Amino acid sequence: MLLNSCGRIIFGGLLVFLTFYTGVASAKTDRYVGYYYPQPAIIETYCARVPQLPNMDKRRRIGFVIGIKEGMANKPYDSPYAVFAKGGDSRKLIIVAKTEGHLQTIYRVRALLADLTTSARTTPIFEESGMPENLTFLDLLTLLGFETVTLSDGDRFSHQIRMKLSKNGVCE
Repeated sequence: MLLNSCGRIIFGGLLVFLTFYTGVASAKTDRYVGYYYPQPAIIETYCARVPQLPNMDKRRRIGFVIGIKEGMANKPYDSPYAVFAKGGDSRKLIIVAKTEGHLQTIYRVRALLADLTTSARTTPIFEESGMPENLTFLDLLTLLGFETVTLSDGDRFSHQIRMKLSKNGVCE
C-alpha cells in the first residue's frame, strides 16, 4: 500500500514536471508566445510559389510594415489590428486584433488573409511578376523574406503560418 502511494506521488510529480518542461520547451521555440499571442493550436506550412527577392533585409521588411501601418492610418476609422515585425532580423510578421470579435476563428483569419491577398495583387512587386492573380499575401511575405506570420485575437486564439520555399513543387 505504501509503495502504491509513493508510486502515485512519483508518477504525479513526473507528470507535473513533464507538463512544465514541455511548456518551457515550446516557449523557447517561440519567445512571443504568452507575450503577444497564445500558443498557436495549429502551425501551418505554406509552400510559397516564389523565391525571396535578392537584397531583402530587415530595413525593407520594416519599411513594408510601416507602409501597412500608414495605409491603416489613412482610413477614416481605427484599424482593428496591430501589425508588427519581430525577431532579430524582423522575419516574423505578427497581426493581433485590438478589439473583441476579430480573428477569433480560423475562418476569420483566412478571410483577413484573402483581403490582404487582394491588396497584395495590386503592388508593383506582384505586377512585375507577370502572374499577380496566382500569388497570395503569403507569397508576398516570402518575397520580402518573412519566415512566419502569426495572427491572433489577442486573447485565446492564434494561428501561425510558416512560409517555406518550393523547389519543383515540393516544399523544402
